[in-house]
Amino acid sequence: MKRCVFFLILLSAINAYPQDNYSRQRERMVETQIAQRGVTDERVLAAMKKIPRHKFVPIYLRGFAHRDSPLPIGYNQTISQPYIVGLMSQLLELRGNEKVLEIGTGSGYQAAVLSLLCREVYTIEILKPLADSARRRLEQLGYHNIEVKHGDGYLGWPQYAPFDAIIVTAAPDQIPPKLVEQLKEGGRMVLPVGKYFQTLKVVRKVKGQIKEENIIPVRFVPMIKSKNKVKPKKKKCPCSE
Repeated sequence: MKRCVFFLILLSAINAYPQDNYSRQRERMVETQIAQRGVTDERVLAAMKKIPRHKFVPIYLRGFAHRDSPLPIGYNQTISQPYIVGLMSQLLELRGNEKVLEIGTGSGYQAAVLSLLCREVYTIEILKPLADSARRRLEQLGYHNIEVKHGDGYLGWPQYAPFDAIIVTAAPDQIPPKLVEQLKEGGRMVLPVGKYFQTLKVVRKVKGQIKEENIIPVRFVPMIKSKNKVKPKKKKCPCSE
């Protein structure tokens, strides 16, 4: 009970926080953490200045939403570091008319960014509580070109394949074959690969074969297979969501 009261007080304080302060924080985030590190795609930069990142993190972490680091979102998952979101979005080379598959919805932030860069986003989350909350959040914020599915990302979403681009926001040990199958000829897939040591890769599909390019070392949460899925514990207090 005391915990719920605490979060209600915290929520009131956060709601009173001037929204233009968040806007200024986003501007600084994009300018200092993303653009200065080499992300030059103006559409990506503009999208990240527009998306309210603070609404995609837990309430008690909103003051840290624009920091140069990933943040926990519950169930041992994270929202990616802003620079990594910008870099991966740029590496997809989207022009606005693409159909994109995202593996690892999380809180929905990367999907929201993508929604401003392409025609349709299909995103899969293996943890049902995260899938459900992301779906509600995206609908409430008005991102209507995003479809959220609770399912195993290793299997992709064959119903809507092939995809012009695929982005994976958790690290598999190897490039998932099903995702390669569902990538359109000439398409691009951006994903981290590895267990202890991970590399961000760009995979291009050329004449049915894949060509890999290593970008930078990274650290992502492991990509979960359905057979290894652990049922998440229920939260004791909905005020903490």
